[in-house]
Amino acid sequence: MSEELLREGVAWLVRIIEAAGAVVIGAGALTAFGLFLVAVVRRDTTGFVRVRLLLGRFLALGLEFQLASDVLTTAVAPTFEEIGKLAAIAAIRTGLNYFLAREIKAERLELEQGGTASGSAPPP
Repeated sequence: MSEELLREGVAWLVRIIEAAGAVVIGAGALTAFGLFLVAVVRRDTTGFVRVRLLLGRFLALGLEFQLASDVLTTAVAPTFEEIGKLAAIAAIRTGLNYFLAREIKAERLELEQGGTASGSAPPP
């Protein structure tokens, strides 16, 4: 009885955390799209880099929420199959986060140096 109640509670928590991850990614995408439109209108090439940095941060945070929900899914009496799936998902999401963080760092460095990621000079 108590294990069933725990499973139900964890299932609800997983849904909430997955929804939080989706909301973070959705909010980041909408915000980035709005800033992208502003950059297009202003013809601001450095604005594109800023948009990518912002979106990258939101994606990284959203992926962390999704990974947390996957960990919780296997928290209550996991089977070996569930553990294997979690390991694969965790490896993929960790790899995505790693490369995303590396990209964000490179873009930030490029902005600080006054250029853009494409190597062109900022507009006058």
